[in-house]
Amino acid sequence: VGCGYGGLLVSLGSIFPDNLSLGIEIRAKVVEYVSMRINKLREGDTNGIAYQNISVMNTNAMKYFPNFFYKGQLKKIFFLFPDPHFKKANHRRRIISPTLLTEYAYVLAEGGKLYTVTDVKDLYEWEVLHLNNHPLFERVTDEENNQDPVVNLVLNSSEEAKKVEKANGQKYLAVYRRIAATATTPSDTNTDTIKTTTTTT
Repeated sequence: VGCGYGGLLVSLGSIFPDNLSLGIEIRAKVVEYVSMRINKLREGDTNGIAYQNISVMNTNAMKYFPNFFYKGQLKKIFFLFPDPHFKKANHRRRIISPTLLTEYAYVLAEGGKLYTVTDVKDLYEWEVLHLNNHPLFERVTDEENNQDPVVNLVLNSSEEAKKVEKANGQKYLAVYRRIAATATTPSDTNTDTIKTTTTTT
């Protein structure tokens, strides 16, 4: 979500050729660039196989994300260096929030993972706070992350990650697993209702 110029998307397509990956980006010009980038990579493969498993879509994920996927369809969701919206009045625009987390939980399969990384400590603490408080997510341990090949891509493959690295900035990573709802899960986080409510707005 917010795939930027496609660094992670291209890396996922190369390293996981049997998996489908979709980049979502709100900026039309950036989507055009990523689409051209993918097409050039495909043209460079004489076998016509490489990078057929990735694509990019121009949309507003905060408004329409659940409209494009059925319940439990996704195995992984990525949020790399999202807009921190520093002003308190704009915190409602942050891509991680209680309401949006319930939407992400709807499309994420049980056992699937949500990855987020930022170079803004305040945003990292915000994300961790809301993810920790959400009944459908649990934090993945550092030990498990160390064995996950995707983590290195999340930290280093995107263009924004490389900018942070060049500036000697700090990267704050958090990975969470989608867990099953329990009998005590509040009704307002029931993902069974998400599809209906989002498609009628």
